Amino acid sequence: MAHKVYLSLGSNLGNRRNALQHAVELLQQRAGTLVAKSSFIETEPWGYESDNKFLNAAVCIATDLTPPQLLTVTQQIERDMGREAKTRLGVYADRIIDIDILLYDDMHISTPELTIPHPLMHERDFVMAPLSEIMPRSEFTHLHRNKDSIDLNNNKNMKILLLGSGGREHALAWKISQSERVTHLFVAPGNGGTESVSNGHCKAVNVSMKADDFEAIRQFVIDSGVNMVVVGPEDPLVKGIYDFFQADEKLCNIPVIGPSKAGAQLEGSKDFAKGFMQRHGIPTAAYRTFDGTQVEEGVAFLETLKPPYVLKADGLCAGKGVLILPTLDEAKQELREMLGGMFGQASARVVVEEFLSGIECSVFVLTDGKDYKILPEAKDYKRIGEGDTGLNTGGMGSVSPVPFADEVWMQKVEERIIRPTIQGLSSEGLTYKGFIFLGLINVSGEPKVIEYNCRMGDPETETVMLRIKSDLVDLLEGVACGNLAERRLETDPRAAVCVMLVSGGYPGHYEKGKVISIQEPDAVVFHAGTAVEPSGRLVTAGGRVIAVSSYGKTREEAAERSFAAAAKIDFEGKYFRRDIGKDL
Repeated sequence: MAHKVYLSLGSNLGNRRNALQHAVELLQQRAGTLVAKSSFIETEPWGYESDNKFLNAAVCIATDLTPPQLLTVTQQIERDMGREAKTRLGVYADRIIDIDILLYDDMHISTPELTIPHPLMHERDFVMAPLSEIMPRSEFTHLHRNKDSIDLNNNKNMKILLLGSGGREHALAWKISQSERVTHLFVAPGNGGTESVSNGHCKAVNVSMKADDFEAIRQFVIDSGVNMVVVGPEDPLVKGIYDFFQADEKLCNIPVIGPSKAGAQLEGSKDFAKGFMQRHGIPTAAYRTFDGTQVEEGVAFLETLKPPYVLKADGLCAGKGVLILPTLDEAKQELREMLGGMFGQASARVVVEEFLSGIECSVFVLTDGKDYKILPEAKDYKRIGEGDTGLNTGGMGSVSPVPFADEVWMQKVEERIIRPTIQGLSSEGLTYKGFIFLGLINVSGEPKVIEYNCRMGDPETETVMLRIKSDLVDLLEGVACGNLAERRLETDPRAAVCVMLVSGGYPGHYEKGKVISIQEPDAVVFHAGTAVEPSGRLVTAGGRVIAVSSYGKTREEAAERSFAAAAKIDFEGKYFRRDIGKDL
């Protein structure tokens, strides 16, 4: 589909035509697409102060760009024009019916008519006439601008919808509520603790709505006047909630913090992620992908590797699709079972890769698609048993900062992994506005990527949020507005340690509905798997129940505080690891 992009400069530049041609070239360059048509027009002199003032306009026909991509491109043009042409090309476009983006200088678009509150512009028809030469006058009635829905800067009455129900979402809600810009915070569906989030000007409210029920979300956003949607879990992103919003006339102005469905493939498909890394020279383990018709080829590839053996279901498996097998026979058997339907469609294809030995680290990046901020790193603990023994879980705790992730190591991460990832997403035309979780491993001082996730990690978020001193909502606004580079990220120098309390039997069979007793612990308590009964009792509702997070001058001090706080929380079958952080 072709999109008309109108550029308009009202200026007294000596060479206005060259300035507009430069903007057209920038559009072409930034959009990564051919401009099929371009033209210029000029009005008669305005006759005010100087005879060389004109209204200048250019029109380009671009292709295959979504409204958010066009907006990103035009915002970049504004910055480049400001630097290179010494003028300001105003970029104000929210929602323009028929997917037209209008760039203009010192104008304001309103409905149903075009109004221009500029001291030099007294006659509306006088200004509209030349533009009508390239765009029918009737189309101006379709222009619509709702400033607050895209230009969120200085909005002091934001309504945010946070999707999810775990400890990650409670931690995000805790941090979002600290922003003075937020007056309403909705959490869908939330848990037994999220609704207790309150910060004077803002109190969180749970909404009985699944995080992937797009139609219900649509209606709620419209009815409640939501300004921004923050997506916690991966499922809605992989299913395309970003695209769902962009395709809806009533939702396309509401920023969704998270990648497009195509961008979410970084997590949604292990094979895509590995291929992406290979295409962009990002260090990772050697691998091959096999489907159900290639079982014996997969077995033969296993024989070329050294133990232990790593098998990954291509699709999402709620954290259960990665197997690390100690012997070749076990690996062959599990490969056959996975390709035979062990994880349903998620394991219709299986990635087999070499095992990397080292210490893992989670690095989190927030990006607007071109610029990025590196959030505090963390290390999580997946095994159920102390000393990293037993079955894998969703995470038994986390620590931040990570000692080996020093300035030198993080510089390698940024240069070899983060920058190529952001540039790779852009070069492949993948819209990505949100969090990138880099699951890394330190192999003899060299960082390599184990996996990508398209959202924040859990339980890492429960320590990372503690260490962000800046206004998180301001950073999210930067993502939505495409000017993240202008926002400030400040990190708390203290250490933070999270200890996860889980149900007895987890990660195997466990019972729900156990009454939870909490004595005011000296820590930050994030609920993960809890619910409030009609009687008001707080009960367990999942395997991972509560995350206890604490600050400390050192990692050891923070850990001791979390262990002490964990002892003040009780429910039948409670279990937690007492060695979180002690291996570093």
